[in-house]
Amino acid sequence: MGQIDFFVDNEKCIHCGQCEKECASHIIHQNSEKLPYILNEDEKYCLKCQHCLAICPTGAISILGKDPKDSEPIENLPTPEQVLKLIQSRRSIRNYKKENLDPNTMTKLKNMLKYSPTGCNNHKLHIAIVENIEIMDKIRNRVNNTIKKLLLSKAISPLAKKFERYKNEFIQGKDLIFRDAPHMIVVSSPINAPCANTDPTILLSYFELYAQSLGVGTVWCGFGEKCLKLMPEICEYIGIPQGYKIGYVMLFGPTDTKYQRTTQPQDYQITTVTEKENLNLSFADKIKRYFWNTIR
Repeated sequence: MGQIDFFVDNEKCIHCGQCEKECASHIIHQNSEKLPYILNEDEKYCLKCQHCLAICPTGAISILGKDPKDSEPIENLPTPEQVLKLIQSRRSIRNYKKENLDPNTMTKLKNMLKYSPTGCNNHKLHIAIVENIEIMDKIRNRVNNTIKKLLLSKAISPLAKKFERYKNEFIQGKDLIFRDAPHMIVVSSPINAPCANTDPTILLSYFELYAQSLGVGTVWCGFGEKCLKLMPEICEYIGIPQGYKIGYVMLFGPTDTKYQRTTQPQDYQITTVTEKENLNLSFADKIKRYFWNTIR
């Protein structure tokens, strides 16, 4: 065994080769007796994804000190219809109870987060969770008071006109940014992560669906994301490490809002890709594509 502690129980191994086939880094091989092994010099290429542990039908493989006996068996999964109904019934919640989520539910939400996939299995996301409504109120008041001063400032009055619809409500104390939510989750990535811009969104997508199954309301908070990015003192307060960038913000908490049926959304534009004569583009069309792909 080396640094990644790749171990094979020879008595359990049935020589099926599935671990070798599913290894994303292609570093698992079979010896003359068809027992899997990893060369010491190849261990640095291991993504630590544990695919080998998860796919072994007899639990013969352990890695990274993980015993397959401690893994949950994959069985009794929800039906496709149940999963689809969960997706269809997801709604953004903007009305919350003014109370903390019960600790058991909060623990379940936190324990789920490690199962969210990341690019190259780069498990270095930082997740800041405001679990106490009193702390959330402190953040809320700091951000809202700062925005209120800006809206009343003559210096930015031309820019404030864009938000004229909300200005009076905001000045009167309505929490248009954080929706009076008792909790907030902020996901950040290392700036050098392989998929720094995408990983936080994937995690929050998993989070909101699991929260939905637990009866917890959620809403994506674009205004909150922008405010936190512009207020470094809040980033410091919630513990975002140096060298990390905010991915996105989600509000959540207990709610009395209960939707009774699914919506009937408009279809997205879906293109079935068909055979074309060539893949060539004019220089002008290439420039336009580059612009559209990088504008934001």
